[in-house]
Amino acid sequence: MQKVDVVVVGGGVAGLTAAIYAAKAGKQTMLIEKQDRLGGRAISNKKKGAYFNLGAHALYTGDAYATFRELGLTLQGKQPTNDAYGIWKGKLNTLPSDMKSLFTTPLLSWKGKMEFASCLTKLIKMDTRRFDQISVREWVEGNLRDPMVRNVFYSLLRAASYVVGPDLPAAGPVLKQLQNALKGVLYLDRGWGELIEELRKKASDLGVRLVTNTKVSSIDTRGGIVRQVICEDGTKIDTQHVVLATSPLIANQLVPFAEETSLHTWKEQAIEITAACLDVALKRLPNPKQQFAYGIDQTVLLTNQSRAAYLSDDGAQVISLIKYQGKETDSDKDLHELEGVLDLMQPGWREELIVKQYLPKITVCHDFMHMKRLENPGPAVPEIQGLYVAGEWASHGEVLVDAATASAKRVIQHMLALEGKEWNAFNEHRGII
Repeated sequence: MQKVDVVVVGGGVAGLTAAIYAAKAGKQTMLIEKQDRLGGRAISNKKKGAYFNLGAHALYTGDAYATFRELGLTLQGKQPTNDAYGIWKGKLNTLPSDMKSLFTTPLLSWKGKMEFASCLTKLIKMDTRRFDQISVREWVEGNLRDPMVRNVFYSLLRAASYVVGPDLPAAGPVLKQLQNALKGVLYLDRGWGELIEELRKKASDLGVRLVTNTKVSSIDTRGGIVRQVICEDGTKIDTQHVVLATSPLIANQLVPFAEETSLHTWKEQAIEITAACLDVALKRLPNPKQQFAYGIDQTVLLTNQSRAAYLSDDGAQVISLIKYQGKETDSDKDLHELEGVLDLMQPGWREELIVKQYLPKITVCHDFMHMKRLENPGPAVPEIQGLYVAGEWASHGEVLVDAATASAKRVIQHMLALEGKEWNAFNEHRGII
């Protein structure tokens, strides 16, 4: 039998962040990860000298960036240039990213250019929370008149959220993510695996016990109170606090009678977002000018992250492509479309190919703030004392990795605030305060 103050189940960004902040608060903390390495969907794979993330990853100037800086992480990498193309009717067109490209792009009429510039200027200072209760489509159709400006904004907002359909996402969070992107985006040297290694070291230095290759089978919550974490190998850990940094589905499976708790609601309302991701390492770029493109009438994105980050030991160019997916997916068709985008942007790329990685359907997020949501998950499971949830799906207005770090910090803040109330109530009872 083992005993700790806090057990974190899941070793991705949310789990590591929760464990670190729990340890910083003086809690004896254990993190349990079922895989043989930490990181979840933020791991990086090295193939023939090239560093591949699990799909294109970019760190926006949001909660995660601020959190990692607060923790003292180095975050080595650079911001990419803003030069971009838009794919429209099978052709490349300059996408407005600065004053010069705004006035020279053939995509927009003169009136459209003025509207686009005006909207971006307003977005920078906008209080996006005003639009949390309407969809992306409602915001676009209600605020933009020019049809092509609408198309371009749909493309930008899709890239910010990874969600194909504009009727589902709440506009506020996605506009906030685009707002963050305008402040700067960071591509990380050697991929996000370096970030995970820094988080792992930080947790270890703070005394967090990191356990990998171990699967939790259930959480003992008899009487509505967290009591034990039980692992498949028979290990039992006594604890008062459990943070489930897992998917909502797994969280439900780990908790007996979860259908009687908010965990059930959070699982039922969850809408998973997936993407097909193709990464290639090329000996050189056939067309060095064309390194970043948004699909306007295609749900795709291409970025050469090597233009800003060290992603190869031998100077290869690492390009990431994304196909944002809806309910229906077709692995072969998605690959063909992504390779077609590469043909358009980098004709002759196959002759330069060193190695590639294709992920036909990877989970981007298990849930997000959408118009069908009944409530925002966490940080606490109200029916069970000491049980918490964290992850990109436990969003209260943040998007993707920002939701992972923000939800993890909410858990620890809630835990400490509750303990403070209990301590004050105890002292009041004793007549101390």
